[in-house]
Amino acid sequence: MVNTIEQEWNPSVKSRKFNFDWKFLKADNSHAFKNEFDDSEWRTLDLPHDWSIEGPFKKEYASSTGYLPGGIGWYRKNFIVPDSIGEKKLIIQFDGIYKNSEVWINEQYLGKRPYGYSSFHYDLTPYLHFDNKENTIAVKVDHSDFADSRWYTGSGIYRNVFIHLTDKMYIKPYGIFVTTPKVSTSEAEISIQTTVENEYQSVENIQIEHQIKDVTGKEIIKSSSLETIQANAEQDFTHSIFLENPNLWSPDNPYLYSVETKVMRNGEVIEFETTPLGIRYFHFNVDSGFYLNGKNIKLKGVCIHHDAGCLGAAVPEKVWQRRLQLLKEASVNAIRMSHNPPAPELLDMCDSYGFLVQDEAFDEWEHPKNKWVEGWNIGEPSLDGYASDFTKWAEIDLRDMVLRDRNHPSIVFWSIGNEIDYPNDPYSHSVLEERYKASKPEAKGMGDIAKRLTKIVKQYDPTRPVTAALASVIMSNETEFPEALDVVGYNYQEFRYDEDHAKYPGRIIYGSENGRNHDAWLAVENNDFISGQFIWTGIDHLGEARGWPTRHATPGMLNLAGFKKPLFFFKQSQWSDKEMVHIGLTSIKEDNPAHINWDHEVVCQWKGKEGEIVRVACCTNCPEVDLHVNGESVGVKRRKDFPGGTIYWDIPYCKGTIKAIGKRNGTIRCTHELKTAGKPNKIHSYSDVLTIKADKQDIAHVEVTILDQDNNLVYDAENEISCQIEGPGEMIGIECSNPESHQAYKGHDRKAYHGKLLIYVKATDQQGMITLNTSSQDLKSSSITIEVK
Repeated sequence: MVNTIEQEWNPSVKSRKFNFDWKFLKADNSHAFKNEFDDSEWRTLDLPHDWSIEGPFKKEYASSTGYLPGGIGWYRKNFIVPDSIGEKKLIIQFDGIYKNSEVWINEQYLGKRPYGYSSFHYDLTPYLHFDNKENTIAVKVDHSDFADSRWYTGSGIYRNVFIHLTDKMYIKPYGIFVTTPKVSTSEAEISIQTTVENEYQSVENIQIEHQIKDVTGKEIIKSSSLETIQANAEQDFTHSIFLENPNLWSPDNPYLYSVETKVMRNGEVIEFETTPLGIRYFHFNVDSGFYLNGKNIKLKGVCIHHDAGCLGAAVPEKVWQRRLQLLKEASVNAIRMSHNPPAPELLDMCDSYGFLVQDEAFDEWEHPKNKWVEGWNIGEPSLDGYASDFTKWAEIDLRDMVLRDRNHPSIVFWSIGNEIDYPNDPYSHSVLEERYKASKPEAKGMGDIAKRLTKIVKQYDPTRPVTAALASVIMSNETEFPEALDVVGYNYQEFRYDEDHAKYPGRIIYGSENGRNHDAWLAVENNDFISGQFIWTGIDHLGEARGWPTRHATPGMLNLAGFKKPLFFFKQSQWSDKEMVHIGLTSIKEDNPAHINWDHEVVCQWKGKEGEIVRVACCTNCPEVDLHVNGESVGVKRRKDFPGGTIYWDIPYCKGTIKAIGKRNGTIRCTHELKTAGKPNKIHSYSDVLTIKADKQDIAHVEVTILDQDNNLVYDAENEISCQIEGPGEMIGIECSNPESHQAYKGHDRKAYHGKLLIYVKATDQQGMITLNTSSQDLKSSSITIEVK
């Protein structure tokens, strides 16, 4: 199919997605960049696309990247540019290609981009054909070194592609920078820097207009100025607008204004761009932590990776929306993008949902880290990865991350690296004593690199602090690395907080990566100078597997399908002001019985042997909980009597219903109950929406559960479920979240895990009714309909 760039161009729509009807081949062909190359036998697909997730899972691939393949792939797309836009510029934007992408337009080589997480542009204008002659864009992606990461990366053009159509006088890509130098509740100064490029051969007179609009789109205030720009020149123009009584952006009130910028020549609008504006001010205090809009708050953060289980790295926006809404429900207010720049639309969502964001650039610098192939710390690691490109590309990739993302109010600090100082992986220092390895790179080199990277960040955004996540503070303290940072992140080193706060009185410290246990949170809650924590992790992620057959990491509050895990409720009990209570079963331990791990020891079902003593674990933010078994109280317990953060009862198991009643001042505030389930009897399907748009992008999440005859979830049911779809939609993935499942992700049959499945249904471009049928041997089947319009 040949696409035509629309003849009429509305300046209010500067950009359009260029995702549909690409040709794809998973193989290499040295002639595939040529216009006359025959791609008729290639697969036709829409972007974003990740070929690694199509599998298969094989033990011979790397544990670090989830036992999924890499390889080489080619993408091609033909399109026609009408003569009517022949005087315009055509720029293509790729938001992420993993990795080593090379791009051609009409056989003209445009360039290579090694880093798989960078967004980048190419100007297609000089090489375009007109007169209804086809143009061919070709992209080669080389991910042959599949064991090149410590987590799942995906392969291919896995993020959006855009076409920008502009005048030869245009706002440079990422050329608008909106800051708020002065903010109070009564007035905010809004500074807008606009970088304009003039590719005409003459000096041009232009008018630049900025309008500030509220969340409804109503204009509040505007400014306009006449400017002159030289021929063939790039020039920055800065304007200030003062807004009275601003509505301040925060996690509790993520209010977004917008800045509409117009460039006009001879009264005609030739450029138009809209920039989100969240008005807020913040700072870190060395003794009292983080302040937002003058209020001291704790960062209740999670780290997340970029995949979504069966969807791989090509994650639709609706999927991220669902996940962020769930994290918000647990009172998460901060997200660390580990360990690479995220998709731009994810940052848009963080702006609108109210998350404070740490945007992170790299996981390694000029020396490679270990990427485990056979399993965690097993066998010989791979040393492939970004280190081979760092020297040439790091400053460019870091610059482009900051330029792309700096207008997001959600971002409160930039991270230049994660665990660069991991002991002997790669750096070492004599302070490690018996662990010191003289053959490894000397740690002192980290300081110079950190200073160089920090300087790059400050050049393009002087308004935010720079940080990094340190894995071995004892080693980094012997270098200039921490001093190069504005804010210093400590990974799993709560034990150093007090000592280093005293030893380095000017150092701002926070938990950049932390465990899920209660003590890790108390280290934040009980120390004013610690701004917060980012637990590992918010969501389970592919890769970083301990060894075959386990294929993914499981420390998340949500599993791969986005279902809540017991850890979700434990963190909610620590972080939420909304009263809650949650119970489950855990093993009885003789040693340290109060230390209960909600991430892997608690199971939320009521099942056992009659009369056997079982331990019921309970998390709550209520002062006390009354536990009932089949309507009879087995005792009221107080939260303050359990310093480990978990209340527990050791009671004889009795089939039926167990119910926790959270109380405050003797009043019932919340409850949670579990019922003994019978044998699997039926399938139940539920969709989060009943209508989706016919735009080839919209998504419905269909939750499939296995129930007994009384409609109780059968937690340990693993029946294989067959899924069939009819109508204008497709199943783009079925996720069970079983860490040891190797069933093909693109198949239509999948075993349940913990009694559940999640099916992602995507609309086509046709209207009508989708019918999704789910069935399994010996179970009553289920059917659900979704309208596409």
